[in-house]
Amino acid sequence: MTDFQQTALELAAEQQTPAWLAALRQQGASTWAAAAWPGRKTEHWKYISLAPLQQCEQLGWSSESDDVALDAVEQIELDAIRLVFVNGRFNAARSSALPAGVVRFADANTEQQALIQQHLGKVVDSERHLFAALSNAWAADGVLLHVAGGQKLEKPVYIVNVSTPQANPVAASQRVLVVLEDNAQAELIEHYASDSASQNGFVNSLTEVVVGNNAQVQHYRINLEQEDLLHVGGVHVNLQRDARFHGFTLAQGSRLKRIDYQVNMLGEGAHLDLNGVYLPRNRQVIDYHTNVEHCVPHCTSNEVFRGIIGDSAKAVFNGRIHIHPQAQKTLAELSNKNLLTSRTAEINTKPELEIYADDVRCAHGATISQLDETSLYYLQSRGVTKADAITMLSFGFINELLNQVPEQAVQDYLRPRLVSLFGRPSEMVGQIGYE
Repeated sequence: MTDFQQTALELAAEQQTPAWLAALRQQGASTWAAAAWPGRKTEHWKYISLAPLQQCEQLGWSSESDDVALDAVEQIELDAIRLVFVNGRFNAARSSALPAGVVRFADANTEQQALIQQHLGKVVDSERHLFAALSNAWAADGVLLHVAGGQKLEKPVYIVNVSTPQANPVAASQRVLVVLEDNAQAELIEHYASDSASQNGFVNSLTEVVVGNNAQVQHYRINLEQEDLLHVGGVHVNLQRDARFHGFTLAQGSRLKRIDYQVNMLGEGAHLDLNGVYLPRNRQVIDYHTNVEHCVPHCTSNEVFRGIIGDSAKAVFNGRIHIHPQAQKTLAELSNKNLLTSRTAEINTKPELEIYADDVRCAHGATISQLDETSLYYLQSRGVTKADAITMLSFGFINELLNQVPEQAVQDYLRPRLVSLFGRPSEMVGQIGYE
C-alpha cells in the first residue's frame, strides 16, 4: 500500500457518515486498500503519472466554507436548481430550495435511502476503476436526482463544485446519483471550478446515471479548475431500452487530471452522443478515457473529441468501443482530432474497436496536426496579425462542438473564457464563433 492509499484510508476514518452508507464505505475501503497502485506498466495509466498525489502529505478535510473566495468564481447564469459545494461541503446559503426528487444524501428519507442503496456503487465497477473504490470509501454526502416515470424535470440541475484556498491541501469527494425511471427526462450540469489561489487540493468525483426505458438525460461536465488542483473523475451510465444519453464535456488541464466515461448499453435501441473538448497548456496534463459497452443489438453511439494542446502540455485520449457477440445491428462511431500549437506539446491518442459480432457498422479515427501554414498566410495577407490568426484558427477547431451545445447559457459562459484562454481580448468574442 502506498503512502497516499494509507492517507486516504485515514481520511475515510475521520469522516462522519450516515450508518446506512456503512456497507458501501467498508467495501470501498477494502477494495482501495487491496488494489495495486497504477504505474507506467499499467495500461490504463501508461501515459499519466500519479506522482502528484504522493506529494499530498498533509491532505485533509475542509473545516469551513470560504464565501469570499466563492465570490471570485463566476458561475453559469441560468434558471436552474442550483446546489453549491465548497471544498466538498454543501453551502446552503448559495444554493436553491430543492424540489422533490433532488436531495442530498444527508437529507434523504427512508424511501430515498433505499433508492440510493439500490444504485449507488452499482453502475460503476470499483474493481476496474480504482478511484471509484476510493469514492465509495469516502461516501458521506452527495446528490440524488430522481425523476419518476413519465415526468420531466422543469429546470436543469446545476451542481457547482468550488475549491478555495485553505491552510493545507484539502480533499473533496463529490458524488452524484441520477435515476431516471421509464419515459423520464432531465438535464444536469456539473461545474468544477476553483479560486485562483487554490493550491494542491484533490477532488475525487464520481457520477452514476441510471436511464430507464425510453428516458433521456442531457449531461454537461465542465472542468475549469486552476492548474495546481488535482482531479480524478468519472461518469458511469447504464442505458436501458431506447434510453438516450447526450453528453458534453470540456476541461482544462492541471498537474493531474483524469476523467473516465463508461457507458453500458443494456437495452435495445439505446443511444449515446458524447462530445468532448480538452485544452491543456503550460505544463498541464489531461487524460480522457472512454469505454462504450455495446451489450445488446440495435444500439448506436457517436463520440467526437477534440483537443488543443499548447506549450509543453500533454494530453491522453483513449476511446474504446466493445461490441459483444450478441450486439448485432450496432452502429458505433468515434472520432478524435488533435491540434498541437507548439513543438513541445504532446498527445497520446488510442482509439480502440473490439468487435465480436459480424453484422455491425463501426468506425474510428484519430488525427494529430498543427495549424495550417496556408491558412495562417491567408489571414495575415488580409491584415490579420499572426497572433490573432493563430487564435482564430484554434478557436475554429473546437467551435463546431460548442455550436452543438443545446444549453445556450453554457455556450455563453464558455465562449469568452475560451477566447481569453487563446489570448484573444474578451471584447472580440462577438467576432469569433458567431454568424
